[in-house]
Amino acid sequence: MTSMPVEERIGSHVKRAEQALLGAKNAAVKPAAVTVPQYAALLWLSEKPGISAAALARLCGVTPPTMNTVLKNLQERGLIERTPHELHRNVLETRLTDEGRSVMEVADTAAVSVERRLAAAFTAQEREQLIGLLGRCAEVLDGLR
Repeated sequence: MTSMPVEERIGSHVKRAEQALLGAKNAAVKPAAVTVPQYAALLWLSEKPGISAAALARLCGVTPPTMNTVLKNLQERGLIERTPHELHRNVLETRLTDEGRSVMEVADTAAVSVERRLAAAFTAQEREQLIGLLGRCAEVLDGLR
């Protein structure tokens, strides 16, 4: 017997929802021939061209080694280019290529449709409340580190 029933563990519910979201997004971005982590990197690069791999890893919620693998795969496909920073030669700036921007736009259209279907399942008040509750979860858990 455990000290807390599984049904009462908020983390289990959050994880189940996260897995369902990732599954839906993976299926959605598959026609663009990218994974969700690759799509996330392309999306952030479209917003923050020239960002470093370390900063991109933080934004995408992955480790720097994982991001380096993602970027290597994207670069091999010609979707991004990496060049040394003008002042800091150890830092590589990463930017989308034209092909990368096209792939990101296809994937983003599909990912946004998943987000819209999810949002439509809630009223505006429920969405606001859910976002607030998830934010509070993150704050509590960040405080435990």
